[in-house]
Amino acid sequence: MFRSEYADVPPVELPIHDAVLARAAEFGDIPALIDGTDGTTLTYEQVDRFHRRVAAALAEAGVRKGDVLALHSPNTIAFPTAFYAATRAGATVTTVHPLATADEFAKQLRDSAARWIVTVSPLLDVARRAAELAGGVREIFVCDSASGHRSLIDMLASAAPEPQIAIDPAEDVAALPYSSGTTGVPKGVMLTHRQIATNLAQLHPAIPAGPGDRILAVLPFFHIYGLTALMNAPLRQGATVVVLPRFDLERFLAAIQNHRITALYVAPPIVLALAKHPAVAQYDLSSLKHIISAAAPLDARLAAACSRRLGLPPVGQAYGMTELSPGTHVVPLDAMDDAPPGTVGKLIAGTDMRIVSLDDPGKDLPAGASGEILIRGPQIMKGYLGRPDATTAMIDPDGWLHTGDVGHVDGDGWLFVVDRVKELIKYKGFQVAPAELEALLLTHPGIADAAVIGRYDADGNEVPHAYVVRQPSAAELTEAEIMMYVAERVAPYKRIRHVTFVVGVPRAASGKILRRQLRESA
Repeated sequence: MFRSEYADVPPVELPIHDAVLARAAEFGDIPALIDGTDGTTLTYEQVDRFHRRVAAALAEAGVRKGDVLALHSPNTIAFPTAFYAATRAGATVTTVHPLATADEFAKQLRDSAARWIVTVSPLLDVARRAAELAGGVREIFVCDSASGHRSLIDMLASAAPEPQIAIDPAEDVAALPYSSGTTGVPKGVMLTHRQIATNLAQLHPAIPAGPGDRILAVLPFFHIYGLTALMNAPLRQGATVVVLPRFDLERFLAAIQNHRITALYVAPPIVLALAKHPAVAQYDLSSLKHIISAAAPLDARLAAACSRRLGLPPVGQAYGMTELSPGTHVVPLDAMDDAPPGTVGKLIAGTDMRIVSLDDPGKDLPAGASGEILIRGPQIMKGYLGRPDATTAMIDPDGWLHTGDVGHVDGDGWLFVVDRVKELIKYKGFQVAPAELEALLLTHPGIADAAVIGRYDADGNEVPHAYVVRQPSAAELTEAEIMMYVAERVAPYKRIRHVTFVVGVPRAASGKILRRQLRESA
């Protein structure tokens, strides 16, 4: 068993809104959130006061402890207020991809039993349609303004009493993001207040921050990486978060320059742009002190090219997954110059790890040998909502979470992730479940069978590649028709990017698709 070099941290027995905003009065007029597009600023005092007023208005509207509220929004400075207001009112927040289709959104609403939605006016039509499809939604609120819907701005004027909800941090679920785990369709990951808050305390010794640090939030808050690294962690420590709704390279670079950003937490495609795009040379990025990449594997040569170009310490990596709240490993800020190329970091405080044989899962492997990564610590999820069998398959009776990733540890404790057992596709950090796309493909009348795997494109992004068996009556079915069929029914990041027509999909006797054969043929 491998243990963290850091001292253990005690479990944080606080609701997440208190764990993050406990020092808001101390930070006072320090900017907490800045809109990177128009400069609108919220101080720590305002975030604290605003989320309490919105919590009061939500409680007055009927939000009760145990309710689920769906937060359906791109990054805005209102997102944290909505999140903390909901948890203070006793609700669990299920975060929804802003590009989800109405059908996808409705599935999440039904599965999570969400009764409330907070969205933004540009997404209101999708939210309304999803609510109609799902049923059970009592009200849709908007962060900005829209006719016929109460807005968070109006709710700031509520004179209702602030709700005093008895929250059990160890048991009550604060966030319910959806993840595909090691395989399969998306499932609700139950993360308690204690698990999320403790993970913030675990990460702090390795990646400290404070007043004066300025973080650029371009990765989405709805994703557990953005929720932790770009929202909860910096706001807990008094840093300033500059918020962008989406990644646009020129706007991203301008925000770094104009807001004097000191730290970036990004995914590999952004590291690629920083390393190679000619526009980078037109901006002053000298305020940057460090970059950390996570959510998908980062090529060591690409990381080195980025750091050389920007004159920074080597780009560090971090490792985790939604089911781990999400962090388990990171390259510490004070060790970036010493970390070996390609490592995803060292164990954070209070976290244990095993590397077990792929052929004999009960056999532990020593440093240097590659096997499946198992994690144990206080950040492990409570379980999958309504799926006890999937939870049991993920977390063994001794409390070890089986990540499905393959890696090895060197003699100094640095982890290297080299492959994965699991079948998920990681497109620019977003999880794409092959099973979900295969089920959709099989609804096409011209498709007899289908399998989907990940394939790397010219930019190093893993993209969905479909292997399709045509029905005898559909000999003229084209790649373009299939790609359009899928694109009309899923969020953009799930789209099929390549189609190969085959006479049959390789399967085991059990019926399981032999994806390894497809990967080898590709």
